[in-house]
Amino acid sequence: MAVDSRVDLLSERAVLMRESLQKSQTITDNVVSILGSFDSRLSALETAMRPTQIRTHAIRKAHENIDRTLKAAEVILSQFDLLRQAETKVLKGPHEDLESYLDAIAQLRKIIRYFMSNKSFKSSDGVLNHANSLLAKAQSKLEEEFKQLLASYSKAVEPDRLFDGLPNSLRPSSDGDGGGKPHGGHHNDESETASYTLPILIPSRVLPLLHDLAQQMVQAGHQQQLKQIYSETRSFVLDESLKKLGVEKLSKEDVQRMQWEVLEAKIGNWIHFMRIAVKLLFAGERQVCDQIFRGFDSLSDQCFAEVTVSSVSMLLSFGDAIARSKRSPEKLFVLLDMYEIMRELHTEIETIFKGKACLEIRDSATGLTKRLAQTAQETFGDFEEAVEKDATKTAVLDGTVHPLTSYVINYVKFLFDYQTTLKQLFLEFGNGDDSNSQLASVTMRIMQALQNNLDGKSKQYKDPALTHLFLMNNIHYMVRSVRRSEAKDLLGDDWVQRHRRIVQQHANQYKRIAWTKILQSSSAQGLTSSGGGSLEGGNSSGVSRGLLKERFKMFNMQFDELHQRQSQWTVPDTELRESLRLAVAEVLLPAYRSFLKRFGPLVESGKNPNKYIKYTAEDLERLLGELFEGKSTSEPRR
Repeated sequence: MAVDSRVDLLSERAVLMRESLQKSQTITDNVVSILGSFDSRLSALETAMRPTQIRTHAIRKAHENIDRTLKAAEVILSQFDLLRQAETKVLKGPHEDLESYLDAIAQLRKIIRYFMSNKSFKSSDGVLNHANSLLAKAQSKLEEEFKQLLASYSKAVEPDRLFDGLPNSLRPSSDGDGGGKPHGGHHNDESETASYTLPILIPSRVLPLLHDLAQQMVQAGHQQQLKQIYSETRSFVLDESLKKLGVEKLSKEDVQRMQWEVLEAKIGNWIHFMRIAVKLLFAGERQVCDQIFRGFDSLSDQCFAEVTVSSVSMLLSFGDAIARSKRSPEKLFVLLDMYEIMRELHTEIETIFKGKACLEIRDSATGLTKRLAQTAQETFGDFEEAVEKDATKTAVLDGTVHPLTSYVINYVKFLFDYQTTLKQLFLEFGNGDDSNSQLASVTMRIMQALQNNLDGKSKQYKDPALTHLFLMNNIHYMVRSVRRSEAKDLLGDDWVQRHRRIVQQHANQYKRIAWTKILQSSSAQGLTSSGGGSLEGGNSSGVSRGLLKERFKMFNMQFDELHQRQSQWTVPDTELRESLRLAVAEVLLPAYRSFLKRFGPLVESGKNPNKYIKYTAEDLERLLGELFEGKSTSEPRR
């Protein structure tokens, strides 16, 4: 029963679902029919509207073409207006308002570019010709303006303005020495780090104007004209500035004909001029050049090279003439001074004269530095040889220090003022040895060459005692000078002690040779009695009075001669002179006192004793104190 009920229920539901589906299909068919009807009506409407759409599109296109044509005409008209404005400014010229003038040139270039890209316009060719003509005229006026502006502010720098830029230590002294300090190399170590103030070559307010003008000329393709105008104007001014300072262009022949004193002064000035030129003039010129040609580095280098080449050549040619001139010992120190200033300026020269265009100038400066170094080294070698071979006949009659000795020692002292420079030379041209040891070796060789020469000169004396006095004086002078200078540290204590012993040896030899004979005259040796017997037992009995008188006369004559001669000799060093007198007194006075005590009474008991006993021991001591004073004449006084 229950099962039947469920089946009936399901059957009813199935009937209902079938009826619903039949209704949905009917609705769908109706909708499709309606939509089909709409599609037909829309298609008919679109066909009816198409002619209207075509007319509307054509009207819109026409309006767009009209707008474009009007805008193009407006642009063309504005270009003509801008051309008239630019023409007015160009014809007026750049002098009164350079900025506006430059704007007009820039506008002309834009106008030309516009019509070049729109040549389809009927009037394009005419406008282009007119605009190009105006641009050419504008460039010509611009070039003239650059030339006039540069020339009007390019004036030679007065020396006083340059001196004001130097550190105080390098400025000319107040006594009016226009050349400043003559030698600056080794005595002005502070000059490398001192502050320099560059001169104002062109006012700072003018430089931007010149830069703008130069930029326009470069853009116009007038680079060559720009270089020519700039180089001619500034190089002339730079040359004039150096001439006002005192720089001269001298040839090797000019240098050779000059007296040494004149040449030495000119070399001192040249050293000062080089420092001023590089650190002030050339550095200032580089600054001006870089500012005017900012943005055109290659052009800046080219212009700077052309501006400075004449001035640099004028300066370096003098240095080259000195380096190539005949070598002589006195030139060594100025050569070292010149070498020092070139080394001092090397970094700045490399910096200021940068770029490929300045390569030749840099090479010239480096070449001069090397030539000066080479010549200095050769001169140094010449000096050593000249000392040993010096054959001057300058006679030193009194046995004092020979001029060659004082010259060589002073020379060596000066060399030690240049230690740093000499060591640099040894590093450049040496064989790899330590520069200190090389300097010591060279100094020792010079000292030995001097000794060798003095040995030769000492043989000119006929009196062997004077020979040894001469050598004693000169070697003592060498030793004393070394001990009081930096050479002592270089040559060492061994050298000093060895040569002090040589001085003592010559002093001993002098004493032996000069005073041996008179010491024999004041000794009892050789005294005999009238009977031919010898003096014996330290007793004067039996001694011939006549022989004693002759012995006293001999002593007097020998002493008078020694005193007269040796009072004319000279021992210039006070300490050495006193020690030598004392050494003579220590051997002569005891011997004479003993002789006088033993044999004086025998002579005094006879006739005219004063004729034979001329001196007391005190007289001799006083007269010995007159030795080595270099007196022209000297008579013994009782």
